[in-house]
Order: sequence, then structure tokens, then C-alpha cells
Amino acid sequence: MPNPAPAPASPHRVCPWWLGYLLASPVRKIAYRPAKLLAPYVRAGMTVLEPGPGMGFFTLDLARLAGGTGRVIAVDIQPRMLDRLRRRAARAGVLDRLDLRLVEPGSLGLTDLAGAVDFTLAFAMVHEMPDAAGFFREVAQASKPGACLLIAEPSGHVTASQFAAELQMAADAGFTRVGEPAVRGNHAALLRRAGA
Repeated sequence: MPNPAPAPASPHRVCPWWLGYLLASPVRKIAYRPAKLLAPYVRAGMTVLEPGPGMGFFTLDLARLAGGTGRVIAVDIQPRMLDRLRRRAARAGVLDRLDLRLVEPGSLGLTDLAGAVDFTLAFAMVHEMPDAAGFFREVAQASKPGACLLIAEPSGHVTASQFAAELQMAADAGFTRVGEPAVRGNHAALLRRAGA
């Protein structure tokens, strides 16, 4: 009797929690300088959304840029990622600016934020969503009119056509492409929510 064919790999695998240590490493700043990348979009007093923050490679700089009057909502499905992020933020002195949320797969749990978010960073995580169209709808609902969404997807995991499909889903949710920031090794786009 022949062996059955292996099941196809899931296209929506989530980054394992232990890889978060590598992703939060200061060595990664050789490729990405979070403050430089984010400074054009985040100002003091803003409400920022970061789905899939991992252990906070970008989160700490988002919190510094948002300042003491701002707030960063970091949403993840992995408690170990959020626990490590909490410890790193406490050491960096920015924990009071963070709203860390553990959510279930398939929802960002943002119903309380309708129309409150100024900026969203979706870095290397949309391809992990089981429902990318639903993700963009939730971000749009949480965003103020005119709010920006910076999406970056690793070109090693996401093809140009897959990225184009993600951008179409974002457009269907009410976002318009307004820029193409250079993000090393990634497809990237700056989007704006309609209504500004």
C-alpha cells in the first residue's frame, strides 16, 4: 500500500514564539532602523496600532515616537511574545505608553477603538493572517479618516502577485496607496484610509 501524500503546508503559519528573540535582536538594526523608518509617520500624541509585534523590535521606537501623550496598541496571539515585549518595554521606560492585547486568531479585538487609530504598522505579518481581507477591514474600522497604514511583506515569503492581492484587499477595505517606501528585502506600501 503506498504512503499517503503529505498534507499541504498551511499558508498561514505563525512565526514561532522562540524566533521572536532573533527578530528582536539589535543585530537586526543593520537591515532596519526602526526610528528612521517610522519617524515620517508617527508623531507625539498619536494612537498607533501594531498587530503582530513579536517581542517589540519596532514597538519600543513606536512608543518613543508617540511620546508620553501617545499610545501604542500591540496585538498578538502569542502570550510569550507579549510577556517578553512587556519586560523589554519596562526596561526601556515606555511600558506606560503600551496597551498590550492578547487576542484569538482571526480577530484583532479592536471593537473599542473604532475611529481612534492614527497609524498602523503591519510588518511581515499580513501573510500570516488566515483572513487578510478581514484584517484590513478591522484596521480600517479602527482607523481615523486619513490614518495611514504602512505594510511591509518579506519578498522571500510573499511574491509580488501575492502582495498585489493584499493591496487589493486593503483597497476594498477603504485604503488608498499613497507611497512606496523603500524597506530592504520587502514589498512595501504606505496606504491612507479614505475620508480625510
